[in-house]
Amino acid sequence: MMTTMMLTRAVRPIYRHRSTIFRSFAVVADAAFEGVSEEVSKQICEHALQPQTSVSLKTLLQTGRGEFLHKTYKNLDHEERGATEQVLTQVAGFMRRELPIRLAHRIQDLERVPYMSEMPSVVGVKKLYTQSFLEIVEFNEKIIHQDEEEEFARLLEAIYSRHSKVLVQMARGAYEFRDAIRLGQFEGLSTQTSYDQMESTHEFLDRFYLCRIGIRVLIGQYLALRQPPVENYIGIICSQTSPYEIVKRAIDDASFMCTRKYGDAPEVIMSGRLEQTFPYVPTHLHYILLELLKNSMRATVDWHGVDGDFPPIKVVIADGDDNEDVIIKVSDEGGGIPRSNMKKIWSYLFTTADPAIQEGMISVNPTDDHAIDSPLAGLGYGLPISRSYCRYFGGDLSIMSMEGHGTDAFVYLTRLGNTREPVPI
Repeated sequence: MMTTMMLTRAVRPIYRHRSTIFRSFAVVADAAFEGVSEEVSKQICEHALQPQTSVSLKTLLQTGRGEFLHKTYKNLDHEERGATEQVLTQVAGFMRRELPIRLAHRIQDLERVPYMSEMPSVVGVKKLYTQSFLEIVEFNEKIIHQDEEEEFARLLEAIYSRHSKVLVQMARGAYEFRDAIRLGQFEGLSTQTSYDQMESTHEFLDRFYLCRIGIRVLIGQYLALRQPPVENYIGIICSQTSPYEIVKRAIDDASFMCTRKYGDAPEVIMSGRLEQTFPYVPTHLHYILLELLKNSMRATVDWHGVDGDFPPIKVVIADGDDNEDVIIKVSDEGGGIPRSNMKKIWSYLFTTADPAIQEGMISVNPTDDHAIDSPLAGLGYGLPISRSYCRYFGGDLSIMSMEGHGTDAFVYLTRLGNTREPVPI
């Protein structure tokens, strides 16, 4: 029963965008969106005017355990709080209200971002988000019965699968944007345009990816709650996440990728609080550490040569019972990063990868954002996406580099999990 729509915007040879790269873009109540009807535009605007509800890791755990069921079911006995059917119905009801709001915010952002909104891949992402928005708003507003919850779960499972390639599709959009600048298709932009002049575009991409993580966490948590229980897991959250075990898996994956390319890989030495566990999403931590280790291995081999002796990469896990954060440091002796390039390592628009390699990577049909064969390697997306994963639950990622020697990366992860997700407009 999805509303039929067509997005038909064509990309012009010369782009004369209605805004400048310095313009901020806010919610407009009566805005019209290209490629959709006036009625759909109105629906998107109405939802985009509503605030998003941020959640925390702690809230997700408590909801999954049924600790908030009393807020929905007034006469619930304490013994019934773990009733799976009621938990799922409660979570589904929240998702039915929240997801259209989050999708509407992102559709509005995709519509208004200067210049990038014209890129074919970005237009395709906006079409995808609009389709998912309409599918959800057309579903029953109140989810009460089990059969309604099951039908809603099937809908979200399809949306979750359909959106799995968005990260790479947006990478393709950034590539198209860089290519259009190189070909002189934007008035006032050239390959000499500075990082600071692209600030609003960088802010848009940071917002988009951070919010995409939030949407996928909410859907992923709900769908995981519907699966048979796994020890120490509440949905996608592991209450006993071991940084040591995650680092070991990331080392194996990074070593495989490095050996596949160079024929060898540097050794990795771990030290610190190796027995520590804390509540977290293991897939997020694996993605972050794989990116850092992959970068360190590549830098080490490139700096010392494939026939040279590789100094080991060092991983330190620091934590204490009174610490605010779990901190993981990844150190290499891979030659470091010039100070003039430090700001650019967080950019989605600047990359040192060969243009031919970039073109080959974005031309493939991606199957998984986090696969070790992911085409994101070399597109310059790994570090900024990793930082977004850290920041989603209140942590951070920082890089300190000594040019001519090496680089230290610091991953900060909150121990208590009570920091609410940042949900920018």
